[in-house]
Amino acid sequence: MTDTNAAPARKVIASTYVSLDGVIANPHLWMMSYMNEEGQRYALEQLFASDALLLGRTTYEGFAQAWPSMPRDEAGFADRMNSMPKYVVSTTLQDADWSNSTIISGDVVKEVGELKRQPGKDILTYGFGRLARTLLDHDLLDELRFWLHPVLVGDGLVENGDLLFRHGGAASLELVGQTAFSSGVVVLRYRPAKKR
Repeated sequence: MTDTNAAPARKVIASTYVSLDGVIANPHLWMMSYMNEEGQRYALEQLFASDALLLGRTTYEGFAQAWPSMPRDEAGFADRMNSMPKYVVSTTLQDADWSNSTIISGDVVKEVGELKRQPGKDILTYGFGRLARTLLDHDLLDELRFWLHPVLVGDGLVENGDLLFRHGGAASLELVGQTAFSSGVVVLRYRPAKKR
């Protein structure tokens, strides 16, 4: 028997900045000139629709270095990033000192599945690396948001092959929405296609 009063499972949403040539590495070096008020508002709404961050080790380490020293902003973006619960997936990270951080080092699929069943808002992950691909492959990733930027980054800023979809095999996606900003950035929202 199904409990019709049960809260719906939380969604895991992957938000990724990507160039026209598929680069996701070092976005702070090529996307900032495209971040206008519309994009900031979208990013803020996306963050506040979530109440937890789920991050791979590399993204976590970069965020943990940058965000605690970010100045407080009127919209509350920095405060939200610093105060919300953070789950970092890593088998090598020993310490997670950024406030409210927990290391997931065991069965990622099981632990993320348990997180999704807990009451709360969406769970947000940034970037698209091994973690996002694992979630996609195990039906734990509910939506992918690609912030497509009108720029060709080229090879100069790419480290270790940091291109979109460098991990894993084929996956079918369905477009569920798009938002265009006057800067030329288009956020394409996809969800995994139902398996036939």
